Parts: sequence; C-alpha cells; structure tokens
Amino acid sequence: MSDLALQGPGGGGQRIGAVVLRHLYLLRSSWPRVFELMYWPTIQMVLWGFITLFLLQHSSLIAQASGVLISAVLLWDVLFRGQLGFSLSFLEEIWSRNLANLAVSPLTPAEFLTALMILSLLRTLIGVLPAAGLAILFYEISIFEMGLPLLAFFSCLLIMGWAIGMAVCALILRVGQGAESAAWLAIFLIAPVSAIYYPVDVLPPLLQWIAWALPTAPTFEGMRALLMEGLFRGDLLLHALALNVVYLILGCGLFLWSYRVARARGLILQVGE
Repeated sequence: MSDLALQGPGGGGQRIGAVVLRHLYLLRSSWPRVFELMYWPTIQMVLWGFITLFLLQHSSLIAQASGVLISAVLLWDVLFRGQLGFSLSFLEEIWSRNLANLAVSPLTPAEFLTALMILSLLRTLIGVLPAAGLAILFYEISIFEMGLPLLAFFSCLLIMGWAIGMAVCALILRVGQGAESAAWLAIFLIAPVSAIYYPVDVLPPLLQWIAWALPTAPTFEGMRALLMEGLFRGDLLLHALALNVVYLILGCGLFLWSYRVARARGLILQVGE
C-alpha cells in the first residue's frame, strides 16, 4: 500500500482498515486481552443460568419463558461490550501514546470514528458469541431462536453503546485521562431504567418517562414480548431505532467537536500525560 494511496481522498477505507488491523494485531499478540473480552459475559451467563434453573422450579412465569433472563444478560452485554469496546479502543491509542500520531496523520476524525465503531463490533462479537454458545451447551437455551428480531435487538443496543462510548471519549478529550474510569461506569447509569430484567411498569412514573426516552427500554420490552408472548412488537423497534438515530447523531457530534477542539488547541498532546 503506497503512501500516496493512503493520503489520497479515496484512501479513507484503507486508512480505516489500517487502524482496525493495528488493533487486531494487538489482540492477536495478547491472549489476556482476548480472554478478558470473553470472561465477564461468560461468568454473567453462568451465574444467571443457575438463577434461572432455580426460578424455573419456583416460578410459573419464568417457566413460560425460561430463556428470558439469560437472553437479557447476553443482550445487556451487547450494550456494555459495545460501549466498552469503543472506549477501550480509543484508550488503547492513549495508553500507547499513539493518539497524537493519528491526529497528524491523513486519518480524518470521521474515519477514526468509523474505525472505532468497527472495532467495537468485533470486540462485542468476540465477547458475546462464546457466552451465547455456552448457554446452549450448559442450559439448552439459545438466543438465536429469536431469529431476525435478535439482529434488530443487537443493532439497537450496539448503536446505543457506540453513542455512550463517543460521549465518554469526548469527556476524556476535554478533561484528560483522569476521566477514563467513565468508560466502565457510564453504562451502569442507565441500567436501572433500561428495564433489562423487569418491565418498565414497575418503575416509578418519573423513571418510566426516562426509560421510554432511552432506546434500551423498548428494546428489552420487545425482547420480553417476543420470548414470553411470541409477539414481535414493531412499534417498540421503531421507538428504539428513532431514539438511536438521535443519540447517535448527538454522540458523533460531541466526539467530532471534542476531537477537533483538542487537536486545534494541542490538547491531544497532553492526554495521557
């Protein structure tokens, strides 16, 4: 690949591919990183699998849809891994002191953003797919039986994860590496109102308004409707997709604005110091 090809206006795909390839080489050469990606989703799935087995013996509601809890755990991990995958790929550039090199390279902020989203998708698949396979092996519960709606749920949660990851990275660009703990904490701020394990109706009225303003609540409500009633709720999917568009635009705008300001003011050189 020539330098001219990388620097030309048509080299955007190659530049994005170069960033993705750099991180894939990093994962290939570090098995602890790959192990960590698979570790937490698997542990969560195993714990909730045993809880499901217990509830199956004491709850007729759970018996009607035995896979609802494990499916909720795995889909929650899609959101969590999607956000963490985006944020950690960005932090890897800071930890390796490579962010300044990227800022002065032909890589545009939009291309960098695209590469981070691709890396987030790959990290999410590496983390969640083994756990989903073990759920079939250990508990004979397959989230893939949801069929095409699973792809819709996966996409809605992954996009929301990207939006939160963009906001976290924008915060790090503005206030420095001291804010990197937000990469692990931010997602749990919306967990209580995301209706992961319980319906939105159990929340107080004010929190129900907040829940319906997030794409996560209609996504998990749609999952429960499918697993417990055999009903695919298109209205809930459209609700989640519309909100995802709003949050993704906000996240992209925040990240690109922070990145450009940090580059213009030389703040990128100070991130990680």
